[in-house]
Amino acid sequence: MPPGHAGGIPDRGCSGWGGGAGVLRLFSAPPAIPSRTGPNLSLSPRVLLLATACLTPALLPIAADAQSRARPPAHAAPQRAAADGIVQAIDIRGNQRIEADTIRSYMLLQPGDVFDADRLDRSLKSLFATGLFKDVQVRHEGNRVVVEVQENPIVNRVAFEGNRKISDDVLRNEVQMRARAVFTPQAVQADRQRIQELYARRGRFAAVVEPKLIELDQNRVDVIYEIQEGDAALVARINFVGNHEYSDSKLREIVATKEQAWYRIFSSSDQFDPERLSFDRELLRRFYLRNGYADIQITNATAELAPDRSGFFITYTLDEGPRYKVGKVDVISNLRNLDATSVRRLVDIDTDDWYDGDSVERVAQSLQDAVNLRGYPFVDVQPRIQRDREARRVDLTFEINEAPRVYVERIDINGNTRTQDRVIRREFRIAEGDAFNAAQIRRSRQRIRDLGYFSDVQVSSAPGSAPDRAVLTTQVAERATGEVSIGGGYSTDAGALADVGLRERNLLGTGIDGRINGTLAQRRSQLDLSVTDPYFLDRNLAAGVDIFFVQRNLLSISAYRERRAGFALRAGYAFNDRLRQTWAYTLTDREVYDIAQNASRYIQEQKGETLLSQLGQTLTYDFRDSIIDPRRGGVVRVGTDFAGLGGDVAYIRARLDGSYYIPFEQYLGDPDYVLSISAGVGYLEPLFGKDERIIDRFFLGGENLRGFRIAGAGPRDLDTRDSLGGRFIWTQSTEMRYPLPLPAELGLVGRAFVDVGALSQLDKSSPGLAGVRIADDGSPRVGAGVGISWRSPFGLINIDLAQAVVKKSYDETQVFRFGFGTRF
Repeated sequence: MPPGHAGGIPDRGCSGWGGGAGVLRLFSAPPAIPSRTGPNLSLSPRVLLLATACLTPALLPIAADAQSRARPPAHAAPQRAAADGIVQAIDIRGNQRIEADTIRSYMLLQPGDVFDADRLDRSLKSLFATGLFKDVQVRHEGNRVVVEVQENPIVNRVAFEGNRKISDDVLRNEVQMRARAVFTPQAVQADRQRIQELYARRGRFAAVVEPKLIELDQNRVDVIYEIQEGDAALVARINFVGNHEYSDSKLREIVATKEQAWYRIFSSSDQFDPERLSFDRELLRRFYLRNGYADIQITNATAELAPDRSGFFITYTLDEGPRYKVGKVDVISNLRNLDATSVRRLVDIDTDDWYDGDSVERVAQSLQDAVNLRGYPFVDVQPRIQRDREARRVDLTFEINEAPRVYVERIDINGNTRTQDRVIRREFRIAEGDAFNAAQIRRSRQRIRDLGYFSDVQVSSAPGSAPDRAVLTTQVAERATGEVSIGGGYSTDAGALADVGLRERNLLGTGIDGRINGTLAQRRSQLDLSVTDPYFLDRNLAAGVDIFFVQRNLLSISAYRERRAGFALRAGYAFNDRLRQTWAYTLTDREVYDIAQNASRYIQEQKGETLLSQLGQTLTYDFRDSIIDPRRGGVVRVGTDFAGLGGDVAYIRARLDGSYYIPFEQYLGDPDYVLSISAGVGYLEPLFGKDERIIDRFFLGGENLRGFRIAGAGPRDLDTRDSLGGRFIWTQSTEMRYPLPLPAELGLVGRAFVDVGALSQLDKSSPGLAGVRIADDGSPRVGAGVGISWRSPFGLINIDLAQAVVKKSYDETQVFRFGFGTRF
């Protein structure tokens, strides 16, 4: 407190309340901040009476004088200035940290100026506007102006108490008050409001935030925000008004906001979020548009908080309108030398189909991309929709026009505090000086998102220095890219397992991916060290190195154990966004050991170490819509391995496999209905008169043929029941994914599948097979069944029940397959 204060307001008579001549004082009245060292500052009745008694006689003559001066004569101002004189100096008093010259710089009245009461008053307000002072007095003493200030304290630290649901780091990023900043009550109250809004966004509308102060020496304070978080206000009920074609339960599956339920303990979808209401309205609109309701309107979305603030009641009001079918479909080209019929095949919308707004957007985008690839950089495809409400039909016309000629002047990148600019720029499919291409910009944004380095990526355009120039601004929000994983699980193939890993996907902001991972399981243990640079030497070349150690227990399959240790050098390059080739050289020391005494004679002869020197390549054409969860498109891979560049074995091994995904959403109304068709074929041919080893052959069963045990089908020693593998393999799998009659947020998906495959061509001329009864039948095996996949909070869980429909008597089957694992 300033000298002379003893915890209250001093009794200074009427001179301290504005009664003294030549004194200006501005009182601010921010909300009171409680102090932990004393009571809140308040005015007692005695002080209020004193203020009234002192201010009333002072204000009466002022009011009378103001009326008399309402229309001053033209010569009044010069006469007053002459009477007041020239300001000789400005004296600063009471300042401790702030320099006197700094305070003078805020004054509108300076030495040498004619004294002006109005400028002096505005100087007072200017000083208060800085937020540096708790109190300011300005008075005129002769030819000098005296400024007395009382500085606001400095914040020593900002702390939070009582917060459990939101961490200190999140709260600290939300508030504006910082250590070593100037304390102002207005700033603290603004931070209090921000914290309450943050809790409200997390569904905790009953949260109470109380800022407290701890006064320290040297005019410093600690700011403590005491928080009572309260219970989360969950969504108690979601209602729909105006829906006739779809039930409330169906529409509840569409919106992102969910009603509270016991199984949503790991989800925040049942917490009320005002911003989510707008997103829900858009989800409802797109759902109706996708199903033919071209006139759909979501007229209102309201949320009412229960009187006890425990839950929200949300109501969506909508007008469905009629359902439309597609009438005429046409493509018109207004571009020179572009025949509309040449791109008509890209329109997969037919007459009498139900109108689908998503399909219209997808076709328009496909047409624009196709025309761009034909050498037309400035293209705009506009779908024209003409409704016939009586016939309930929609005529579609895709009009291909020439867009304005705009070029990219500059690409700016903001928000990347850690990731280097070049890591982001190399993902752009468009460069400075290129024609502005919306499709390439969208593709660039998706590529940047796919890096996994950023939680949000936005690319916006703004006019450049000329009408035909545009500036692209990329705003990114970085996320943590380091991972420390500890996990465990169980799978039918590997048994119980434990997993420990350390990974950094953006090493030092360069985009280099480095990881070390160890897995310990009952039947398979592995240690990997891997480093990959996706743009080696800033070129279209991904280069990497792997060092590995693998140990497998195959005693129950082929009566031996296997150990591999070595390294691999990798290099890959992309021909375009869909076609990519990867080369790898691998040097591996392999050992077959711990062979069972009753093992097949052929396997016993495989005992010992071999050195593999192998060069391989894989050519991949990937046109899936998503790598993680594909719903349409496909992927094709062609791989070859050549062993014989030194080492103990020589062979060439070729593989061809592919998958194709067909969505059934258009027919069944749910995007989880997806049909996948996969197939693969492989062949191994020994070279230079060297026999292949058992660890180089193909095996059939388990993951590639459900209903059969791992390596349960194919060539086998009939006496020992050991699987021997084969040179030629083919597989085919047809699987239908479908939603289960359970809430979608549970992450459960059903599967029905049929697997077919065969393995054959064991070299019976091998000396180790002399006198051994071998079953080598290349006829197809068939397995069929159902399964469930659950993306649980603990990891992906797969359960399969399959039956071997077509098999041989010596095949080994497996009805139940289970896989569970998690990393955290």
